[in-house]
Amino acid sequence: MPLPSPHPCSAEANLQAALELLLELKRQGLSRLVLCPGSRSAPLALAAGLLAEQGLDLFCGVDERSAAFLALGLSRGDGRPTALVTTSGTAVANLLPAVVEADFGAIPLLVLSADRPHRLKGCGANQTVNQETFLSTSCRRFLQGDPSGLAAMERAALRGLAQEAWSAALVPPWGPVHCNLPFEEPLHASGESLIRLQSELRSLVLEEVSGHGFIPEPEAPPPLDLDRPGVVVAGPWRGSAEALPGFATALTRLQERTGWPVFADVLSGLRGWPGLKCIHSYDLLLADGHRLPASPQLLRLGPVPASRRLQGWIQQCAGPQLLLTEQDPRNLDALGSATERWSGGLESWWHQLPEARRQGHPSGDNQRWSTRWLAAEQQVQQRLDEELDGFDPSEPALARCLSRLVPAHWGLMLASSSPVRDWESFSAPDAPCRQTYGFRGASGIDGTLSMAAGLACSTGPLLLVSGDLALLHDANGWLWHQQLRERAARLTVVMVDNGGGGIFEQLPIRPALDFERLFAMPQALDPRRWAEGYGIPSRGVASLAALPEALAWAQEQTLSLLVLRTDRQVDAQLRQALRRTMVQLATS
Repeated sequence: MPLPSPHPCSAEANLQAALELLLELKRQGLSRLVLCPGSRSAPLALAAGLLAEQGLDLFCGVDERSAAFLALGLSRGDGRPTALVTTSGTAVANLLPAVVEADFGAIPLLVLSADRPHRLKGCGANQTVNQETFLSTSCRRFLQGDPSGLAAMERAALRGLAQEAWSAALVPPWGPVHCNLPFEEPLHASGESLIRLQSELRSLVLEEVSGHGFIPEPEAPPPLDLDRPGVVVAGPWRGSAEALPGFATALTRLQERTGWPVFADVLSGLRGWPGLKCIHSYDLLLADGHRLPASPQLLRLGPVPASRRLQGWIQQCAGPQLLLTEQDPRNLDALGSATERWSGGLESWWHQLPEARRQGHPSGDNQRWSTRWLAAEQQVQQRLDEELDGFDPSEPALARCLSRLVPAHWGLMLASSSPVRDWESFSAPDAPCRQTYGFRGASGIDGTLSMAAGLACSTGPLLLVSGDLALLHDANGWLWHQQLRERAARLTVVMVDNGGGGIFEQLPIRPALDFERLFAMPQALDPRRWAEGYGIPSRGVASLAALPEALAWAQEQTLSLLVLRTDRQVDAQLRQALRRTMVQLATS
């Protein structure tokens, strides 16, 4: 049976359609686009190049997986969707890890994948795959251009497609949207067409629209009893950067009224917040053998923190548990212990309480309850300073030292596995308040370096703390060096070189057959020579005492690597010993 005839079009018509789509996205608020190479996506690439001359921030990268994570970091930094353009075929499949993280982490992302027209599907045509379904289970919305080609769409339809895609990415819970865009050949517009469009764009004035998508707030649930003891458990922050101050202010007012201690996850953005009394050491205080009581009631904010000890303690709390999320109506009660859930957010919940309930001071019972937790926290923190002073270098001591050394105006990203866990337990309580990022939605080690590069470009200077395997897993992330330089961005990477997967040392599996080969997987690679191959300057750091000088040097570079060697077996034993010591201290 003969194939259907192609829709008649020209290369210039394809370019005009792609340009119309991107122009409308830019009018809706798109300011950044990450472009990967390809031929089928040529109309989108040329349109992006034209708009880059009109202010669109264009990032170009050769590795789709790395590019997707760069886009993820860009969007996570300021809560605005980043567009990501790929060609057809397996290029789209490479986006899945980042799209999964965007879904779980509520990060807006707009995927624009070029495709063959529908007439070439299912007949063995080259580079023609079922890419429509590759990302479907993780996307908020899937949208499709005209099956015969984007050039077959009227201007109004192209604008409507762009508007629908942009709105879908910003309806809470934020997340990824996939637009699949077929293009019929020919694909490559002439130089004359490009020159004419350049001239037309110079005189074009776009009136940008603004505003996020919102969902109606549900009716507020009954409040907790503010005059009874309780605990606030604050998980990783997934709202926008501009919403965090209002959230933290509402929490501070709540604490002033109730005295409830705040167990603040390291990714909550609350540690060090002025006026807020946080418990940093809950993972140590609640280690095996602790005698601390369950809380009579809990206010849980956002996703549950990663600490398994805290999770077990939460499940032991038989009283009311109210789980509040920031405009995320999905079920985030991974423990199944919340008695009520509400997605309207803490700030709204607090202000909906009657004014008379919000006034006053902590009851006597609340004050005694809070004093007990704060005293335990103070004891543990003082003892940690004493205990860690003799372990140089070690990963727990690194977390404590770095948290105090990094300038307050620098952001921080913690890689999954050991770094984020060490900072949760061992970072210093007197460290300055700073925005701390981690990608714990799906908790993979994919794209660590690329996400950090995206964050550095969208938020300002950034320090990334990563293990050796996580960094190696995203080796092509070093290729964003030039993009960082063009934007005067700064990214310092501190790599903990412990010879493999240190996280597995904390599990009871070392006696397993061939532990090094099956779990730790050390790589025979010199990280500094590896970075040098990408043109990245580096320094070795022999001890924590050498960190200040090394950081001062690194902060003068666009992208740099500091390597600190540690012993993962010794560090695993140190963590276990510290937990035993702190539990005994808290129960004595």
